[in-house]
Amino acid sequence: MIRLKKAFLYFLFWLLFLSSGLMAQSTELLPDEKNTIEIFQKISPSVVFITSLVLRRDFFTLDVFEIPKGTGSGFIWDKEGHIVTNYHVVEGASALNVTLSDNTTYNAQLVGVAPSKDLAVLKIKAPSHLLNPIPLGTSANLQVGQKVLAIGNPFGLDHTLTVGVVSALGREITSMTQRKIYNVIQTDAAINPGNSGGPLLDSKGRLIGVNTAILSPAGAFAGIGFAIPVDTVKRVVPQLIQHGKFIRPGLGISVMADSIANRLGVKGIIVGRVNPESNAAQAGLKGISRTSRGEYILGDIIVAVDGHPVRNYDELAFLLEKHEIGDIVELEVLRQNRKIKVRVKLEAVEED
Repeated sequence: MIRLKKAFLYFLFWLLFLSSGLMAQSTELLPDEKNTIEIFQKISPSVVFITSLVLRRDFFTLDVFEIPKGTGSGFIWDKEGHIVTNYHVVEGASALNVTLSDNTTYNAQLVGVAPSKDLAVLKIKAPSHLLNPIPLGTSANLQVGQKVLAIGNPFGLDHTLTVGVVSALGREITSMTQRKIYNVIQTDAAINPGNSGGPLLDSKGRLIGVNTAILSPAGAFAGIGFAIPVDTVKRVVPQLIQHGKFIRPGLGISVMADSIANRLGVKGIIVGRVNPESNAAQAGLKGISRTSRGEYILGDIIVAVDGHPVRNYDELAFLLEKHEIGDIVELEVLRQNRKIKVRVKLEAVEED
């Protein structure tokens, strides 16, 4: 009888030991889960919720008041209170509010915008201990298949985390100015309305892109999202903070619309006017001229930059933006059906 009791007690002890081991195993997190949790806990204080407001007038009392126009996401850039987001999040707003991770809300000042890059910078006056700048990575060495994380405020649900991979690189999307944004990152991390302007992160919690668009007939997540690469962001944001606009390297010329070149059957960029004070004028570039009889004579047609063919203005701007102001580029130009090469020193021009 005593032996049976001892055996029963041993059996109970064994069951308790086994169940405790199973419970410990069930609560233990995998390394990838730990990585995701650590990134969210570290970076979520850097992500903000943005509300755009517009003015409306009461039809009966004629009182003017503000109402919400839309919401989006953003992230803290520096300890001075600069916030980075998408241009389309703030476009048309009469006022902007930024809510931090501790739920404190601040009025935001619009510092600068780059519509053709779909980027904007705001500024808030918040205590520096509440401002956690996001760590910056690079988008130059991304690989398809690597893990990415997106933090944002889809449908107003603040600090939502989604996880996915880099689905493709080198995509092109169209900005609100109908200009192309190049080298865009495609991801399957869920991006929905309200995620716009939020960060796309790598597995070390570094910023690699700004979530900006989704591809979906229904307007909601369908497995294809896009992010502006951080290397573009690092080039544009400091200029928005300093100048309020994007100052890029350019030629000092105006060009004819691509649609006109297409109608004329021209493969390249037609130089419309050359600023007389520009480096392009000193280099000898020629624009459209007019005879004494009122006839127009086609000027130079740019067909390549540093040996790279260009077919439209977007491609020209993209190649020039790879350089710094003051660099010299070699243009291949068609002039009266003859190819010539012209070397031009790039100058500062405002983004149009």
